[in-house]
Amino acid sequence: MGTLALHEFHHQIGGRFHELHGMEAVSSYGDPAAEYQALRSTAGAIDLSFRSRICLLGADRKKFLHGQVTNQVNELATGSGCYAALVTAKGKMQSDLLIHCLEDELLLDFEPGLASAIAQRLERYIIADDVQVVDVGEPYGHLSLQGPAARSALDLLDLGIAAPAAACGSIHLAHPTLGDLYVVRQPRLGSEGFDFFAPAAALGALFDKLAAGARAVGGRAVGWDAFEVVRIEGTIPRFGADMDETTLPPEAGLESRAISYSKGCYIGQEVIARIRTYGQVARAIRGIHFPGAKAGAPARGEKLHWGGKEIGHITSACLSPALGGGVALAYLRREHNAPGDEVEVRSAEGTLAGVVRTVPFQPFGGVDTAPRN
Repeated sequence: MGTLALHEFHHQIGGRFHELHGMEAVSSYGDPAAEYQALRSTAGAIDLSFRSRICLLGADRKKFLHGQVTNQVNELATGSGCYAALVTAKGKMQSDLLIHCLEDELLLDFEPGLASAIAQRLERYIIADDVQVVDVGEPYGHLSLQGPAARSALDLLDLGIAAPAAACGSIHLAHPTLGDLYVVRQPRLGSEGFDFFAPAAALGALFDKLAAGARAVGGRAVGWDAFEVVRIEGTIPRFGADMDETTLPPEAGLESRAISYSKGCYIGQEVIARIRTYGQVARAIRGIHFPGAKAGAPARGEKLHWGGKEIGHITSACLSPALGGGVALAYLRREHNAPGDEVEVRSAEGTLAGVVRTVPFQPFGGVDTAPRN
């Protein structure tokens, strides 16, 4: 298991750890309920360094990546970015990606445990292109401020920069003590958020600053357990949980955020375009509320039924402090995934009733700040 660079730092402030796709992550700092409230009401500082980070260098980097992913890359200016999917020739996902256009490189940020596979996929298609693929997961770490008051917390840090305004917008800061920082506006949970990519040696001092900024607005340091609850309440799919190598991007609802239908060819483009032109996908991801789930939410992988038929399966689930009961993300067949449709989970303990809900379950004042195409 890959260990966080700040393992001892987090341990000293009460961090508890778990494994996430082969990497170490902080589960909580001892009070997941308070950490949840920080993310939902104020701001939380979280270490996301377990995520994968790859840089593309070379004069042809934008042209090359443009032909590999589902969204526009050629048109990205320095300081901008986008959300995209990397798919196979059959249109099935290999990863989703956050792409940041920096001065001399493209930074790809994606789920943990995938760096080697994604690097190999990209290198396989480099023929005469001036492109180099570099894993920067160790030299650079990844911290984040998330929550409705994240911008206010950032303003209190006195970093000497104006926070990026556009989603996926980035700013390079040559900080006198922290070194080269990249600050990205990246709302990950449906409200507001900023990511910080920093040299490994600066991570402890930077996390101290972010946690202090969060505390100044009523928040705190937070772990992955609380982050996941807010993610599921926001019906935000995550690769490795709700998306995998069997998923077509339209099944996961990524059309408006991750797919450009006006760009030129890329690997898998014909399949994605055909879905849009000739029909719908047979299944789609939806949110489901289980009001009667008081002791525990249904488990990932449990089958969903209605009228004696299997109609789907659960991919993520948790108990919801905001709604009461359980909430889940699930794939449901096309004929049974409209808001208000009823579903059932059957087990030895009995039948648990659920209802398909509009998304998200628990919005932040109706604000949608996700990156758009």
